[in-house]
Amino acid sequence: MTTEPQRFTILLVPEHVEDRGGASVEDSAVRSAVVEATGETGASGYPRYAGHGIVADIDPSTRTVEALLVDGAELDYGLTATVTATS
Repeated sequence: MTTEPQRFTILLVPEHVEDRGGASVEDSAVRSAVVEATGETGASGYPRYAGHGIVADIDPSTRTVEALLVDGAELDYGLTATVTATS
């Protein structure tokens, strides 16, 4: 039996950061949010997670963001979303 994670951390990171100067992805993020499973399935067919103004459909097996809204709008160009597991 496989259980899906109930919580992820989503980091919004500038897509074209050429030199982070040794900074981690977490340190380069312009916004982060812990999102929790809503129990719903999104239009993408993947589980929906929400929290702190972010709603995301995430493939829990690959940690790929399949759909994302930030404060009710699509992600701004030049930003990318990365996902990390949260305990």
